[in-house]
Amino acid sequence: MIGTLINVGTILLGSFLGILVGKRLSDRLRNTIIAGLGLFTFGYGIMAFIDTENALVPLGGLLIGALLGEWWKLEEGLEKAGGFLRDRFVRKGSDEAQQGQFVEGFVTASLVFVIGPIAILGSIQDGLTGDFEMLAIKAVLDGFASIAFASSLGMGVAFSALSILIYQSAITLLASFFSLYFSAAMMNEMTAVGGLVLMAIAISSLLGIRKIRTGSFLPALLITPLIVWVLERFFGG
Repeated sequence: MIGTLINVGTILLGSFLGILVGKRLSDRLRNTIIAGLGLFTFGYGIMAFIDTENALVPLGGLLIGALLGEWWKLEEGLEKAGGFLRDRFVRKGSDEAQQGQFVEGFVTASLVFVIGPIAILGSIQDGLTGDFEMLAIKAVLDGFASIAFASSLGMGVAFSALSILIYQSAITLLASFFSLYFSAAMMNEMTAVGGLVLMAIAISSLLGIRKIRTGSFLPALLITPLIVWVLERFFGG
């Protein structure tokens, strides 16, 4: 849990600094920083995916997860969560552009900071062994990223720390309870599908190449290890 708290602290600090220096950063510099983060995120996603031992497993998890995500309307749920916070912390006199920016900042930062191999594996490592070194590394990366995000997307980025606190704490607690049932193969394929989602985030939110409803892929992070469990249980791996 210590690693998650450090992560939350760096995001809040980075968001505060980003808001302070936002007007001093040119649009060109902000766009370049975000593009750089997008390239790194895309590359990291590729690195995570290529370690899969069976590409059909993350593919199945991604497709089934997308069906569930669309059925449950997770993308809209994230937007509603951002709107809920926006209505309480953004002044009513603000224009529509600023209100929309709050939601975009919350959703984009939440997805980038929450989804990914480091968030998943770091939280699991913390829950299984108490070692939060991986989460500490993630905290540094997220801290710098939040400066760039907050300078262009504003206060909504800071509230993504709530997503981090809930998500990573939940994984850490679950890992400690279910450590006996979580195999190396399940962790490996979950990391692989997380890499695919990271690439989607880079393409949609960071590089702006094509809009992807990335939030709908969230269930894939649960479905993929479940597929591995079924294969191991009934088909011998």
